Amino acid sequence: MAKTSKKKKETNKVKKEGYLKSVGKELKLVKWPTWREVLKNTIATIVLIVVVVAFFLLLNLLLSIVKGWFV
Repeated sequence: MAKTSKKKKETNKVKKEGYLKSVGKELKLVKWPTWREVLKNTIATIVLIVVVVAFFLLLNLLLSIVKGWFV
C-alpha cells in the first residue's frame, strides 16, 4: 500500500512540473501590450468613467428638480 502511494506522489510531482513548464511556454507566446497601448487604454477607461459619472450626476440633478415640482 505504501509503494502505491509513493508512486502516486511521484506521478503527481511529474505532472505538476510538466504543467508549470507548459504554462511558462504559453506565457512566452503571449503578446504583452506595450506601455503606449496600456497608457492609451487607461486614458480611454478614465474618460469613459468620467462620462458615465457625469451622466448619472445630471440625471440625479434633473430628477431632484422634477421631484421638487411635485412635492
